[in-house]
Amino acid sequence: MRTRGGSVALALTIALTSVPALGQEAAPAPAAVAAQANPPAAASVEAGPRPRRRHAIGDSLEGFNRAMFSIHQTLDRLFFRPVAMAYKTVVPKVVRKGIRHFFSNIGEPLVFANDVLQLKPKRAVKTFGRFLINSTVGIGGVLDVAKTQDFRLPHHDNSFGDTLGRYGVGPGPYIFLPLVGPSTLRDLGAGIAEGQVIPLTIGTPFDRAEYRVSETVLTGLDLRVESDDALKALLGSAIDPYATLRSAYLQDRAFEIDELRHRTKRAVSPLDDPLTDPGGAAPAATSAPADDFPADPAPPVEPVPAPTPPAP
Repeated sequence: MRTRGGSVALALTIALTSVPALGQEAAPAPAAVAAQANPPAAASVEAGPRPRRRHAIGDSLEGFNRAMFSIHQTLDRLFFRPVAMAYKTVVPKVVRKGIRHFFSNIGEPLVFANDVLQLKPKRAVKTFGRFLINSTVGIGGVLDVAKTQDFRLPHHDNSFGDTLGRYGVGPGPYIFLPLVGPSTLRDLGAGIAEGQVIPLTIGTPFDRAEYRVSETVLTGLDLRVESDDALKALLGSAIDPYATLRSAYLQDRAFEIDELRHRTKRAVSPLDDPLTDPGGAAPAATSAPADDFPADPAPPVEPVPAPTPPAP
């Protein structure tokens, strides 16, 4: 990611060199003395405060993110999507599903650990049973036997980012990185830390570069293939694709964290509702910013009784 250290250091240097030495009074410039001696006839108008650059709530890195999104779109159009579509054409669907199930099964212990950390014993037991069944009967997870009618143990996503959100850690600023996609500071940091757990605790072969590169490439291509239609539907007609994707991601993450906090479950995910394109016409009412901590509803306004007319 890009850092602002250079620009901050430059600004600090300029500020320090423009401040007079401690204990010394800055001598007024000749031009300033002349201006004080001979004030202009017309009253000078003080310059107002310089307008600050505006960005969407929760997206303080919007300038950087938009630049990264543009790079991602170019890479996706020229390289990533064509390779993913070739992967879809060359590799049969049953083989792609087997690879997907294999890597998903390797991640089940992490799902189990987060179920335990979130104090959800029933889900943890189901996750453990799912991992045990697929690792044995499912030939190392290549076959997802656990989700069949015989066992009825479907996969559910869970991560360390969810655990942090469950215990009140806010999402932080929205972040978009090329070939990584949308995230937040909390989820990105949690994902990096979680990705080191299995290599460090188990070791070979999960700590070898060959395995990690293969996992990243194959899961990335499969995810791009599976999400192609959804991305077209979401971004195809959007006036501002970046803002539309950001809105969809943040709303979906807020929905998931709300469920983990035992809030009232909504009937559907926010992604199932039609989203107003942030680049289009402004909606009639301003919606609350997408965040893990939605604002409390405003208290009802008590009606003011009409004044009683005076008696004749």
